[in-house]
Amino acid sequence: QVQLVESGGGLVQARGSLRLSCAASGRTFSSYCLAWFRQAPGKEREFLAGISWSGGSTYYADSVKGRFTISRDNAKNTLYLQMNSLKPEDTADYYCTADPDMITIVRGDAVSWGQGTQVTVSS
Repeated sequence: QVQLVESGGGLVQARGSLRLSCAASGRTFSSYCLAWFRQAPGKEREFLAGISWSGGSTYYADSVKGRFTISRDNAKNTLYLQMNSLKPEDTADYYCTADPDMITIVRGDAVSWGQGTQVTVSS
């Protein structure tokens, strides 16, 4: 498994931008698929974006497609989520996750999860 630590959350105005980072420990980072989820108060956890081990394939939920960009730097063991055109409904706790299998990630059953970073978008 890899250990994951998110950072970069905070308070931002609507239409603003934030970049989240997820630092991973473990020598097998480059062999894992990675993804971002979020969970707003009173709502279910939501898959946002996923990226293959090589970074060659990315997947997005319709709710963030065109606004959010997932990327990874395997040399730095870091996952990123660039969030643009933020909306108040993007307010949530954001989590990174890792698993060898992307289908397992999308199901929400990944082996590794970070502790989350909070994003608040004001109107």
